[in-house]
Amino acid sequence: MSLISIFFILFFYFSVLVFITGLSYKVVQYWNTPVPLKIPIAPAPLTKSGVFLRLTKEVFLFETLFKSSKWTWLFGWSFHLALVLLFFRHLVYFWPGETPSILLYTEPLKYAAYPLIFGLIGLLGRRIFVDRVRYISAPSDYLMLLLIILIGASGMLMTFANYYVDLGLVYNFAEGLITFNWSELPKEVIFLAHIFPVFFLIAIFPISKLLHGPGIFFAPTLNQVDDARKKRHTSNWAMQKEKNTKIDLEHNQDKGN
Repeated sequence: MSLISIFFILFFYFSVLVFITGLSYKVVQYWNTPVPLKIPIAPAPLTKSGVFLRLTKEVFLFETLFKSSKWTWLFGWSFHLALVLLFFRHLVYFWPGETPSILLYTEPLKYAAYPLIFGLIGLLGRRIFVDRVRYISAPSDYLMLLLIILIGASGMLMTFANYYVDLGLVYNFAEGLITFNWSELPKEVIFLAHIFPVFFLIAIFPISKLLHGPGIFFAPTLNQVDDARKKRHTSNWAMQKEKNTKIDLEHNQDKGN
C-alpha cells in the first residue's frame, strides 16, 4: 500500500476520533451549563410540545432567520438542504456489503451541488460585502466557507467535468474505511483535493462555529417553555448545588452528633 493511502487512512480515523471525542465533550458541557433565568424569545410556546414544534421549525425551516433576513435565509437554507441531500448521495460509497436498493436511486441528488455552491457563495459574499457582518467575522468564518466551497467545487469537477476518477477504487477505499479492509485510494489530484478538506473539516468541527448544529438544541432562548409566572425555574446547576448543600448540612449534623 502506498504512503499516501496510509496517510489518508490514518487521517480519516484521527479526524473521526477527534470529532467524536470533541463533540461528546461539548454536548456534555452544553448539558451542564447552568441556565439560571427564564429567557425564551417571545412569543414563546407555553407547553413542551410547543417547544418541540418551535425547535423543529428552526432546524428544518430556519424560521427565525427567515423573519430576520430573507436573503440570508435563502443562501443558508439552500446550502444546508443541499448538504443533507449530498450526504445521502455519498452513503452509497461507504455502505459496506450489498448496497440497499433505495441508495441506488440517489444518482439525481448529485445536482444538489448547484444549490450548495449557490448558497455558499451567497454566504461568503454576505461576509465580504455587508459591513456589519464583515465587522464581526473572524478568519475562521471565512475558512469554513472556503473549505466547503473547495469540497463542493472539486466534487462538481469530478462529477460534471472531465476530471473523472476510478469509481471502483473510490468504492473500495471508502468501504474499506468502514470495514477496516483497507485498499488503495485514487491518486488523482482532484480526488485528493476533495477528500483532504473533508477529513480536515471533520477534525476541526468540535472547535468551530459549525457546532451551532447540535448547539441549537441547547439554546435557552429557544428550548424553554414560557411559564415563568406559573412554575419556579431552577437550572440543573442550581439543583445540583442545592443537593450538594443539603448533603453537606446532613454531613455536618452527623459529625456534630
